[in-house]
Amino acid sequence: MSTINVNGQDHEFDGSPDMPLLWFVRDVLGLTGTKYGCGMALCGACTIHVDGTAMRGCTTPVAVATSGARVTTIEGLSSDGKHPVQLAWKELNVAQCGYCQAGQIMQAASLLKDRPKPSDADIDAAMAGNVCRCGTYTRIRSAIQLAVVKMGERA
Repeated sequence: MSTINVNGQDHEFDGSPDMPLLWFVRDVLGLTGTKYGCGMALCGACTIHVDGTAMRGCTTPVAVATSGARVTTIEGLSSDGKHPVQLAWKELNVAQCGYCQAGQIMQAASLLKDRPKPSDADIDAAMAGNVCRCGTYTRIRSAIQLAVVKMGERA
């Protein structure tokens, strides 16, 4: 039996350590904001944070999270949906179909944690692995830039 901390709460796990973390958060915990896209870490729909670093939940085994790591899903990014990235996404109406947006937001939040004032090239590089079939890339970049402003207002 292992303990996995997801969104600040400990959960017991007695399954295979090779199980993808995505299945644990979706199927075991019922946190369905993190999406399954490709199953090969190519699209970014399943992006979660492990100790604050963006990772693809579809290929990250549960074993990574059983050693005291802290997992954060879109549901745990902020308790009230007011993370600067979430606010910027909403303000600029980024989502079209919305399927990829949780992964996009999680990737953007990780970028801004590591690089609070990214250049357009930094944004493009960090977000390159997150696919949006609706093509909202321009709005995504604008929202990340707006989130930088919102983070400055919080400080």
